[in-house]
Amino acid sequence: MTDATSAKSARRHHWRRDLVELAALFTAVSVADAVANTIVHGPSGPVLLCCSAVVLLATAGFHTWWSRRHEHAPPPTDTGAAAPTAPAVPEGQRQETALWRMRTTVRDQPGSLAALCTALAGHRVDILSLQTHPLSDGTVDEFLLRAPVPLPAAELTRTVAAAGGSHTWLERADAHDLVDAPTRMLGLATRTALDSAELPLALRQLLGRCTIRSVPAAALKGRPPAEQVPDAGILEEHRMKFRDPSGGTVTIERPHLPFTPTEFARVRALVELDARLGQRVPPRRDVLTLPEGNAITVRRADTSDLAAAREMHDRCSARTLALRYQGPVADAERYLNHLLTPRFGRTLAVETASGRLVALGHLLWDGEETEVALLVEDAWQRRGIGSELLRRLVGMAADAGCASVYVITQASNTGMVAAMRSLGLPLDYQIEEGTLVISARPKGLPARREPVRPEAAARVVPGAGPEAAARVVPGAGPQVP
Repeated sequence: MTDATSAKSARRHHWRRDLVELAALFTAVSVADAVANTIVHGPSGPVLLCCSAVVLLATAGFHTWWSRRHEHAPPPTDTGAAAPTAPAVPEGQRQETALWRMRTTVRDQPGSLAALCTALAGHRVDILSLQTHPLSDGTVDEFLLRAPVPLPAAELTRTVAAAGGSHTWLERADAHDLVDAPTRMLGLATRTALDSAELPLALRQLLGRCTIRSVPAAALKGRPPAEQVPDAGILEEHRMKFRDPSGGTVTIERPHLPFTPTEFARVRALVELDARLGQRVPPRRDVLTLPEGNAITVRRADTSDLAAAREMHDRCSARTLALRYQGPVADAERYLNHLLTPRFGRTLAVETASGRLVALGHLLWDGEETEVALLVEDAWQRRGIGSELLRRLVGMAADAGCASVYVITQASNTGMVAAMRSLGLPLDYQIEEGTLVISARPKGLPARREPVRPEAAARVVPGAGPEAAARVVPGAGPQVP
């Protein structure tokens, strides 16, 4: 319809409306004139006027009374009224609260989430955050809750089940869980971008308690080779598999809680980011001075140091290699390539002023635990290098949130025992058939200590000067301070 047609139609409707209003006015005047003539010229005109006034006053009074009686009640169809709030608790009667992480499955129907929130509010449970994971037959809702401490976990689970939740999972949370999901993902992506070794730690922080296994493409002797995984990955109920950017596969398992498609997409994004950036390690280099005055450099190592590590192996004695690998080394190059890959942990290298590699320290991811292994060239043993590497590696494990670290050595390796004791941490010893496993909890141990001052050059490790080095048994092997 054109603008001219619209204008004509508007003028036609305008004249019709005016005619209707004029006719209504004439009708009202005629009716009023007829009523007035009837009252004035009739025999009971004044009585009719008085009765009309009384009826009008009674109607107005009844309307006023009815309005005042129902002025606080909302209309029955009103949907914009605020929900009633819980009564305020006096300051002295407030209960101590605890943080909980809860995941439950609800029906994908309108009102299901509202019923669940109402049930939680009945126990004075505050919902701090909510994430939804859509499924084909429902929705998995993940809550961060603040609940009264006296409220037991079993009661909280029963409340959720009564409100329609199923497959409920509940565990205690801490202040780190208060970070919202987008901020957490950005932080994990930053950690992954800076260091290849951070990917397993980032995945564990994203998914919670889980087991991450990396299988290299060229498997070690006695181990099955990595299976072929499509580029998009594989999602199962309690397992996810991805193609490792460095070759092989990455398998993530979580038996106590099924994975969701949303978690699968987040993990795949981190793995793809790691693949695009390639292998990388932080460029930090720390120069230290040994008691005799020699300067050494401690830095991160990767597969680019494979040739230098192989040359160091050739310079080590058979006893040194046997203490490090718990037996003869048939294929050192394959072992070293596995150990130097950032996917399996972190490696520290020690090199002299001339650039020759003389020691390696490995921090290897092993589920919730972490293995520490050291190899020091024979000519550089008993100089404090092993203790320095050990302290740095255990500090890295503490920064990464590892609950426990352990070393595997022989019972005769008193040098390794002395190095572990120098950490000042509670130790647990397990020995069987000459093999000694020493475990420690690294919580609170810093990864980096203060730089060594020239006047304190004789102290490579605090409290481990020349006297401490002299206590090491000669020939104790690679795992010596």
